[in-house]
Amino acid sequence: MHLKFILALFISILRISAPQLASDPGVHGPPLEVVHIYNDQFPSGITVSATGRMFSNYPPALDANNTKYNVAELTSGNTETPYPNMEINSPPGGFVNYTTSPPTLSFPQIAGANFQNYLISVSSVVIDAKDRLWILDTGRALPSNGSLVQATFGGPKLICVDLSTNAVIQTIVFPTTVAYPDSYLNDVRFDLRSTITASGLGVAYITDSSSEGRNGLVTVDLGTSASWRHLDSHPSVRGQPQFAPSIWGEFSYAISGGSLSYGSTASGADGIALSADGATLFWTAVGSAYLHSIPTSLLRAHEPPFAELLAQAGVVSNGQKGTSDGLETDSNGLIYAGNFGQNAIDVFNPANGTATVFVRDPRIGWTDSFSVAVDGGLYFMENQLWRTKGHWPGTERRVRPYAVVFRVPLPGNGTKVLLM
Repeated sequence: MHLKFILALFISILRISAPQLASDPGVHGPPLEVVHIYNDQFPSGITVSATGRMFSNYPPALDANNTKYNVAELTSGNTETPYPNMEINSPPGGFVNYTTSPPTLSFPQIAGANFQNYLISVSSVVIDAKDRLWILDTGRALPSNGSLVQATFGGPKLICVDLSTNAVIQTIVFPTTVAYPDSYLNDVRFDLRSTITASGLGVAYITDSSSEGRNGLVTVDLGTSASWRHLDSHPSVRGQPQFAPSIWGEFSYAISGGSLSYGSTASGADGIALSADGATLFWTAVGSAYLHSIPTSLLRAHEPPFAELLAQAGVVSNGQKGTSDGLETDSNGLIYAGNFGQNAIDVFNPANGTATVFVRDPRIGWTDSFSVAVDGGLYFMENQLWRTKGHWPGTERRVRPYAVVFRVPLPGNGTKVLLM
């Protein structure tokens, strides 16, 4: 007994005298509120209306098992309902025709079917300043072999839904000179101020993040439905060579063309955000840690012969802010971005050019999308995207539930920007 007492005393002395080493606390900022858990299909986007209605998209381009619906309204903490109706979410014959080699989109050869009338692969859902839901369809689906089918005219489109009637009120189809067959129209932001276009109905700005084709930025006149591109293959919209992000201690390498051929993350311009005054557009590539911007006036101008030269000359590098997917802005002018390697949401302040950590949590990994709501909350999607078959080691490693939406209160009484 005496020996045991001496041994215990000796251990206690060692513990007291041992230095307290610095360590990463792992958490920072306000606590996260779990808003929605996804137990069915694999989502990538979240958007919140002025009345608190929430919507998500489930692109077949990211998961070939997303066959039930492309867009849904979140009806409880863990259930969803196809939106705006089941018909638009149900293209005849499904999304992919496996009788052709290589596989193609299913329904061009079906009598009466029309690309414009059905959702093929929705990459983003966004609610604008007038509380309308916009649906961005990239027009490309993923067969089981892992190689995206090419887009066909009528597939890539922008659809507007009136939330008061749940009816489609506008469909803008992109010409093949704007949405190429190998484009991937990814995310969109809106400026509805009447003074910025002759039509008076505002514009949309869209990123093309294609890992195969020409990355760039697309501008759409919402009044005339005209659209055009800028910065095609410019270094600012491309991923960096040999770039491999790290999430939860794992490096993420992309798999090319459905084969087990690993490479760097080649995805280009993806996340997009407008400044609070609408004068500047920010974007980032998943294959890069840099944040770039440009005056929006240069994107709205498209008259030859100098519009593209002026746009290229207007690109600004705002430095590094960590690797991220989605971006979003609040009424204080702050730009929010994920930071894969730090389990964090960072905030970039255009007023002084600095990026700082807003919130950290071990549950944060690949933050796919954001939505700032009028309730003063920042909603964001975590969906384990780097654990899908499209990333090293090419096996399914996601853990159910596949995704979750968190909410965190914005600093400084921030809220949604209403450009109209």
